[in-house]
Amino acid sequence: MCLAIPLRVVSIDGTNAVGEVDGIQREVCVMMTPDVKVGQYVVVHAGFAIQILDEQEAEGTLDILRQMAAAVDEKRTEARERVKARKPN
Repeated sequence: MCLAIPLRVVSIDGTNAVGEVDGIQREVCVMMTPDVKVGQYVVVHAGFAIQILDEQEAEGTLDILRQMAAAVDEKRTEARERVKARKPN
């Protein structure tokens, strides 16, 4: 399964750019989105910006991804607590 993540473009240098989400920055190739501007959101897959998104769509997608991550963290915590409960003292 593939996953593409929306990132906000914070700088552009030719076909290279830096994208940011939640304070984490990554280098991105923007050769497939030559019209992108600093401040816009792009969908990034395997280091390549493949589509420009409007802010509302990008933030909606990021909210869903954050909810999924929180659910995984919750399940992981529950699993660890079950394992601890089974260990003899």
